[in-house]
Amino acid sequence: MKDNILLDKSFSFAVRIVNLYKYLCEDKKEFVLSKQLLRSGTSVGANINEAQDAQSKNDFISKLSISLKEARETKYWIELLRETDYLTDKEANNILEDLIEVIRLLVSIIKSTKVNNEK
Repeated sequence: MKDNILLDKSFSFAVRIVNLYKYLCEDKKEFVLSKQLLRSGTSVGANINEAQDAQSKNDFISKLSISLKEARETKYWIELLRETDYLTDKEANNILEDLIEVIRLLVSIIKSTKVNNEK
């Protein structure tokens, strides 16, 4: 079976989100924003995984589009945590780099699937 870079990167990102959630709760005693981050950040990979068994190209695009929305929401929470000093610039930028890579992959796959679906 061929490796799926998007699945791999989104899973690794979800692991980072879970660890960040634990850090925010245990060390920073932040429980509200971190819960939002946990939900959206782990949802990215869950929707990508679900898309693997899509019933059609349109279903595949729809599931990846949901994942993209969750990724953008996750970016918002990370930026908010940085601006409210729960995360340092370095901490936020480090995880944002991984997220932006997942977002770029999602956008690319969605666009190419739409083009191929129209043919």
